[in-house]
Amino acid sequence: MKELYARLFARPGVAAELIFASLLVSVLGLSSAVFVMLVLSRYVAHGVDATLATLASGTIAAVLFEFGFRQARFRIAQGVGRARDESLGLGAYAALTGSKAQSVEAIPPGARREAVAGAEAAQTAFSAANLCAILDVPMALIFLGALFLLDIGVALIACLFVGGVLAASFLLHGALRATAKDQAAVAARRGGLIQAAIAGSDTLRAFNGQGYLRKLWRAEAETLERLRRVAAGRQNLAQSTIQVAQGLLTVAVITLGAILVVKGKFDVGALIGANILAARALSPIARLAALVQEFAKAEQALEGLRELARLPQEKTQGAALSEYKGGLEFRDLGFAFIGQPMPLFESFSLKLEPGSILVVAGGNGAGKTTLARMIVGLVEPRRGQILADGVDINQFVPEWWRKQVIYLPQEPKLLTGTLRDNIVMARPDLDDATLNRLIVASGLRKFIDQSPGGLDAPVVNNGEGMALGIRRRVALARALATGGMLAVFDEPTEGMDAEGSGTVYAAMSELSRRGVSVIAFSHDANILRGAQVVVNLDVKPTPVVLSAKTGSATPVPANQGGGAA
Repeated sequence: MKELYARLFARPGVAAELIFASLLVSVLGLSSAVFVMLVLSRYVAHGVDATLATLASGTIAAVLFEFGFRQARFRIAQGVGRARDESLGLGAYAALTGSKAQSVEAIPPGARREAVAGAEAAQTAFSAANLCAILDVPMALIFLGALFLLDIGVALIACLFVGGVLAASFLLHGALRATAKDQAAVAARRGGLIQAAIAGSDTLRAFNGQGYLRKLWRAEAETLERLRRVAAGRQNLAQSTIQVAQGLLTVAVITLGAILVVKGKFDVGALIGANILAARALSPIARLAALVQEFAKAEQALEGLRELARLPQEKTQGAALSEYKGGLEFRDLGFAFIGQPMPLFESFSLKLEPGSILVVAGGNGAGKTTLARMIVGLVEPRRGQILADGVDINQFVPEWWRKQVIYLPQEPKLLTGTLRDNIVMARPDLDDATLNRLIVASGLRKFIDQSPGGLDAPVVNNGEGMALGIRRRVALARALATGGMLAVFDEPTEGMDAEGSGTVYAAMSELSRRGVSVIAFSHDANILRGAQVVVNLDVKPTPVVLSAKTGSATPVPANQGGGAA
């Protein structure tokens, strides 16, 4: 019930108003039982119409006041929930987008989606109506207290039933919580299968993989259906138990009350009033039991949110240089994936002066993309340091550091929005003249001129519907927009035609002419020819650093690489 306390006591004053309103609602709820008892004991016995009119009008007023307080309480509860709902929704997305890349990537995509969607499950479970229902539970003590005033025996019977149903609700909650955890795991795996069917649409059809994915989907669907049947069975058992308890409570109260009437200790009005009070005491407990499944799902969803929030977050504070000149140094750098016996590389040291041109070569899986992401600050080394102008990049505010880097990833992903939104993402204040220069430099002019809407043409599904060459051009424009003094290009000409490759070469040449340090991860012969220093990641565990001069490569000491090489 941590979430309940968080919602209620985030604003203690409002919580007090809710509790007071619930108290008034319950006190006013006594009016119907009191009305029945007084009518049967006074009006029926004496037949005074004025007495009946007074009792009826007073009870009607109490019922109307009860309605008014219920409505007021509901509006207050809505205000309490709204702030918390916004906090949960924004917090979940902030945790997803603000976590360190290598941490969040360790969670399967389906599980990430389920964790963020968990905010909605919590919002549904802890809605204003359900919050009011929870507040009514302790108010059952008011009706039980009224029963004690009538007769201790009747009150004890009601307490027995109320306590039994409440205990059953807690037991059911524990059982459903375990089931909800299993359901969440299945839902996450199903989400992964949906993502596979969408992202791998062509692969699925070209290689007849439908049967394979359908088999996996069928297995998960059967598991989910089994879990749903278990949950539904438990919930049905709880509801049936509540109905039986309500019926047995009526029988027990009426039976004991009738005995008391015969003995002259009760009158008929007290008998009927006691039955009404006992039913009102059990009613909020029964309502709580009906909501147990929702609360179990919400708590499981919130646990997923908490796991997401526990991921290491990127720093929002740190160092920044007044001016970054483009120097970069790898000092005793090493990296290995968790669980892998061999490192991708280790003891890698190299110092690049501003304006250097470095090409990193290596086969698939050699670690080129990992090193590129490490430079950008998306992956942390297992040991060693990367220094920019002599300062460890881990000391920088990531937002500031990435504004110093012109980064073109191997597999460029775009974000939902427009072409303009994607290009100016790193620099939203980019003026139109600079934007047009970037469009020309990246070879996008023709494509934009032919696109309906031009720069405002929509980008959907991370740009997956675009040709790879166009996505690379958009990503190149986005990278160049930072205007940084360090360029990191990961396989920049992969999948590009001759014209696209020429655009990349021209952009790299222009960056070099401006004195920008360029690091390219590539096998492209044209890019290799322009290198001052080459690093071969295929040599394990310590990469070989080569100096490229007059078309030949000669090993050089790792600490002497750079613009002067």
